[in-house]
Amino acid sequence: MVVRRRKKVRRMRGSHTHGWGMKKKHRGKGSQGGKGMAGLKKHKKSWMIRYMPDYFGKRGFKISQGSKKTINAINLKDIDILARKLNKIDIDLNELGFQKVLSTGQLTQALNIKAKKFAKKAKEKIEEAGGKAIEHV
Repeated sequence: MVVRRRKKVRRMRGSHTHGWGMKKKHRGKGSQGGKGMAGLKKHKKSWMIRYMPDYFGKRGFKISQGSKKTINAINLKDIDILARKLNKIDIDLNELGFQKVLSTGQLTQALNIKAKKFAKKAKEKIEEAGGKAIEHV
């Protein structure tokens, strides 16, 4: 917009309606041709093409939902509780549906744990307790 241009308000001081005819005309949403984005594909299309040029089309890329891999993880404290319930020293987490061992909690017994992945701290804690962390695919 040109900086030197006078605003309509300055010219219309003293006028009841500021050039809109009846006072009601410039008051409600009806004079806009709808509320919000209404009419952008119909009567406001030329406005949209001028002021919202990126409204149509696509941009960028999206990762498909099928490519996301979910890893079921379990904490050491939960493994300790499981070992007590099952009365086992050797635990295969793949059979139980877990892929990764996380390091939250402590082990109260020496366990041999098989899993696909281990957190570094989890491995250290298992070996501190006298057990073994066995990685297998």
